[in-house]
Amino acid sequence: MTVDTESLPDDPKRYTDAQWRQLLSPVEYRILRQSGTEPAGTGRYLDDPDGPGTYVCAGCGNPLYPSTTKFHSGCGWPSFFEEIEPGALTVHRDESHGMVRVEMRCSRCDGHLGHVFDDAPHMPTGKRHCVNGYAVLFVPEGRDPQAVLAEHRGRANG
Repeated sequence: MTVDTESLPDDPKRYTDAQWRQLLSPVEYRILRQSGTEPAGTGRYLDDPDGPGTYVCAGCGNPLYPSTTKFHSGCGWPSFFEEIEPGALTVHRDESHGMVRVEMRCSRCDGHLGHVFDDAPHMPTGKRHCVNGYAVLFVPEGRDPQAVLAEHRGRANG
């Protein structure tokens, strides 16, 4: 299915549910738009950084994490110790599933990314951003994030 991105609003927070369903794969939609998660050990980008570059939101291409902040935590999801810059993420108290956690969302499209934990004392910030692998895309250094996002959408929906 081809998505007419020219007709999308400039602000991804204004996309309709139908537009999100066209843009995202079913698993990306469930995670980003319905605050789901992938089973531990099954998502993208589980191991060491994929080279120099940036991890961006799979929903809108917003830069989220430089590859230099990625680490292998052994938790079953990609882990980062710090976002690319203040304001790239928003955080919220999450009391779902009988737990109290800090949820992270993309500041540009409000897509669910994962949760932040204070359990990485060996990292510079002490934080572990536990990110759903299907919520992000890796953009190699020198590539345009929007071009990588468009290519990904073509593969995921084509």
